[in-house]
Amino acid sequence: MVNLGVALRFSMCMIVKSAGTVPYTVETEPGTNIHFWLPKKTADKPAVLLIHGFSGDGVMTWALQVRSLSKRYSVYIPDLLFFGKSYTDKPDRSPEFQAECLVKAMRILGVKTFVPVGFSYGGVVAFKIAELHGDMVKALVVSGSPLVMTDSNVNRFGFSSISDVLLPKTVNGLKFLLSVAMHKRIWLPSWPLKDYLKTMFTNRKERAELLEALVLSDGNTFPSFPQKIHLLWGENDQFFSHEFAKDLRIKLGEMTSMEIIKNGGHLVQLERPFVYNKLLNKFLASVENL
Repeated sequence: MVNLGVALRFSMCMIVKSAGTVPYTVETEPGTNIHFWLPKKTADKPAVLLIHGFSGDGVMTWALQVRSLSKRYSVYIPDLLFFGKSYTDKPDRSPEFQAECLVKAMRILGVKTFVPVGFSYGGVVAFKIAELHGDMVKALVVSGSPLVMTDSNVNRFGFSSISDVLLPKTVNGLKFLLSVAMHKRIWLPSWPLKDYLKTMFTNRKERAELLEALVLSDGNTFPSFPQKIHLLWGENDQFFSHEFAKDLRIKLGEMTSMEIIKNGGHLVQLERPFVYNKLLNKFLASVENL
């Protein structure tokens, strides 16, 4: 029987490939490899770096955005460490390390400046890139993500740890994750969900360590960002509500703008791709000299 998780990912790869991107692996240092989908032809276009969340890799998160963006931008889609084919033998599991590896990879690829677009866990990494390497970041787009993950914004669903939510071990656990990640609930039989668990939730030990390093006890410090920041949010995000986004916008300061997408949950870029793409393209076009 065909594994539907594998078949779904293959379909997403074909969508991304049809937009003119190809797979490529960058060794940032011995023992650390970052897998990308990147432009087959690196024309003189502004670069956009799409950073995925915790329950999917690059193509599973961003396949529905690539064609829309690639008309005007050079689109780079990495797999974060321990997702897809990206791997390291280094012990560091922090978002800072993920950010540094992406920056090293982009430099090796010859990209001097870019716009990170981060979703959920990828948003935390995107904020870190802007904080640590602001000279490379023209602007920043974040969806469904805090600046840092703290004790106060985890375990809201009655689980003992964030791993119980984001690293489901059972079909019921995956069903719960999907139910809180999406605005419109969809019914699926158990067997394709079993396939998805087997295909997408690999490297469980390392990913649990990533989650442990993600959660901080104190998240009150807000760095100053000189770049324009755009928060692109699902109105019905159950992980980080649009009220959370409004508060985040205030804390980030006057360079931050925000748009709320109706009938969209945490996975807003997958649920409302046409609206999301339109608003994302509008912001990118508004950035001076992009």
